[in-house]
Amino acid sequence: MQPHEIKPDTKLCTILGYNAQTGYTRKYFNKILKHNAINATAIALNITDEHFDFTMGSVAQSKVDRMMIEKEFQHKAVVFCEVLNDSAQREGRIDFIEVNEGKIYGFCLDEEVKGLFEKPEFLDDQIIFVAKMMLIANRWFNAKIDTDTIPLLIET
Repeated sequence: MQPHEIKPDTKLCTILGYNAQTGYTRKYFNKILKHNAINATAIALNITDEHFDFTMGSVAQSKVDRMMIEKEFQHKAVVFCEVLNDSAQREGRIDFIEVNEGKIYGFCLDEEVKGLFEKPEFLDDQIIFVAKMMLIANRWFNAKIDTDTIPLLIET
C-alpha cells in the first residue's frame, strides 16, 4: 500500500527494526493483507540501537497498540513486556507486541506456526516467517490462514 492509498478507515499497525520500511516483515505482511483484500497496512519505524530503549519504553503510553518486532530487536524487546506468552518465555524473544490498557504483551509464534503444518520439521526459515506473518494478519485483521498460498506469496 502506497502512502496516498491510506485513507481514514485504513487500519494500521507498526513494524520496528533497522530497515523496517524495506524489510521482509513489511513486504510479506502487506502482501497477505492485499491478498485478503483487507484495508490495512504496516507502518515501518526504522530505528537504531541507540533509540531502541527509548522507543520501547514509550510504546505503552503511545498510540501504538500493535507492533511487529524485526529479528534484530526480538531478544531485547522481551524486558519491556509485562506479560509474555509461554513460547516467548521459553525462547527469550518475541515476534510482536500488543498494548492493552498501558501493559505490553509479548508473543512468540514458534509453536503456533508448527501447529499449522503436518511435518514442521521440513519447513525452511522463509516458510516459517511467512506463516508467522499470516498468523499475525489473522489475529489483528482476520486475514485467512491458508498455508497453501505461502509459495505464491514468496514467489511474487
